[in-house]
Amino acid sequence: KAEILAVFGNDLTVVNAARVSMDKWHAEFDFESDTRLIDYLAREGHWSPFSHPKATFMITAPIFVARQWEKHRVGCVRGYDIYDQNEMSRRYVDDEPEFFVPTEWRSRPDGSIKQGSGEPLTAKMHDVCNEILEEAHEHARDAYLYLLQRGVAPEQARMVLPQTMYTQWIETGSLAYWHRLCDLRMDAHAQREINDLACQVSAQMETAFPVSWAALWRNCSRV
Repeated sequence: KAEILAVFGNDLTVVNAARVSMDKWHAEFDFESDTRLIDYLAREGHWSPFSHPKATFMITAPIFVARQWEKHRVGCVRGYDIYDQNEMSRRYVDDEPEFFVPTEWRSRPDGSIKQGSGEPLTAKMHDVCNEILEEAHEHARDAYLYLLQRGVAPEQARMVLPQTMYTQWIETGSLAYWHRLCDLRMDAHAQREINDLACQVSAQMETAFPVSWAALWRNCSRV
């Protein structure tokens, strides 16, 4: 789940950041001329104006999604790399964990493909997989709570918890940053679960920055 908490700036912030180099400033957004300028900036790869507006999200996801989510930061360049993140830590939190259960189980992809997934498994196999997962969750939960009850430090007791455990973090990034993330994570080759999360972010960014978000998708998107 992704929930937008705060927004700094708007579409007008983008155009004013671009126009300041010519000592110009708009007090209000002029839809025709400012939309044209935003399209030009996106089309020509002028990223710095898109780095000034910011958005903060509260994101809740299982560990395996959270760790994959972070990888889009590798190779960030100027204009993209404006972000901050603070995540809940089980060094300090020791309440009972919650675990992710998929709504569908998918088959391994055909051929020599090393990542991704194929078609959904049969209903019977879906039930088998859910049963196996629930047993694993129960065992991990019991082991974790037992270690805590025995006085083990939370930072070590957490080692028995699986990747399906939910974590939560607050992430702040620039408009350019969020578009790059969504462009990567909404790609057809992205894992289904992370794709769903990116779609939630994109829908809320579209509401906060309608002109800029549309221009970025129109002019510099792989999806």
